[in-house]
Amino acid sequence: MLAVAVGWHIYALTHSAFALGLVGLAQFLPMFALTLVVGHVADRYDRRKIAAICQALEAVAAAIFLLGTLGGWLSAPVIYVLAASVGAARAFESPSIASLLPSVVPRGELPQATAWATSANQAAQILGPAFGGLLYGLGPNAVYVACTVAFCAAASLVWSIPLQAKPASRAPVTLASVFSGIAFIRRQPVILGALSLDLFAVLFGGATALLPIFARDVLHAGPLGLGLLRSAPAVGALAGTIWLAHFPLKKRPGMAMFGGVIAFGAVTVVFGLSHSFVLSLLALAAMGASDVISVVVRLSLVQLRTPDEMLGRVSAVNALFIGTSNQLGEFESGVTAGWWGARNAVLVGGFATIAIALLWMKVFPALAKIRSLDGN
Repeated sequence: MLAVAVGWHIYALTHSAFALGLVGLAQFLPMFALTLVVGHVADRYDRRKIAAICQALEAVAAAIFLLGTLGGWLSAPVIYVLAASVGAARAFESPSIASLLPSVVPRGELPQATAWATSANQAAQILGPAFGGLLYGLGPNAVYVACTVAFCAAASLVWSIPLQAKPASRAPVTLASVFSGIAFIRRQPVILGALSLDLFAVLFGGATALLPIFARDVLHAGPLGLGLLRSAPAVGALAGTIWLAHFPLKKRPGMAMFGGVIAFGAVTVVFGLSHSFVLSLLALAAMGASDVISVVVRLSLVQLRTPDEMLGRVSAVNALFIGTSNQLGEFESGVTAGWWGARNAVLVGGFATIAIALLWMKVFPALAKIRSLDGN
């Protein structure tokens, strides 16, 4: 809901694709700067409390959005500052949540648990943008109130999660331990290949930052249409994660990941060429369904092949890759759309995604050849 409101709000203020990209950049920079810190924090302290505190801070940010709108002082620079604040909170929240799952369920059930957790997240991404677009029809204040309440509820619920495993012991902080997450990933070509493939695929193929332009200027769909467009990838992803939860990738998951990324690039091209709202919705849903394959494979590889005492640091690097592909990808999309137009930027991104997948099959042959997610 917050993404829909902020995207529509900033575009209504500026009518600039570049301004939309700056929102993504503002969220990415704190994540990039804090990567090494947040992983160590997640490995040394209670991950539930870290996530709950971060969600409480996001509630404060949503409340400030509300006050700024009511007071008439919510300008573009203020939005960028608040976006950066949310990005900083999510920098700590993401590795804490990601590394919390193995403490809640047995490691042998992690692939299915990852799929179900991803499906829950996708369900939220379906309902959230749709509600955001619907509520924005009543005004941005309604969206910011709903976001404030939702973040507060999330903080309370995460704080109450019972753990089956105790938090890791607090090892001494050294320079080597701070960089150990990066060093671990460099020694694991399968994990490095999966992370980097997902990074470049979404970096070049992500069209979500430009959806306000498509909704307003191409498809003429309004705020509710924008909410539906933003929900469509999550609808496809939810269907994909439910399928993967019932039918896990037991054979050749690496090749399945490459196939999903190629399909993601192909349907991105379809979306860029579409003039139909229905076809655009279907293309975005197909993007979500194909992307979820790489999400589940990447998360399962990280969780199953990383020792628990290092999971926070490795998850922090994973979160940086995700943030780079999502938030920095939004900035890249905004810049290229400013240069070539939104439609051409999406088309170029789709073809680049396909090219990256084909190249990565040659650069990381170990990823293409893996027979199981747990390395057995």
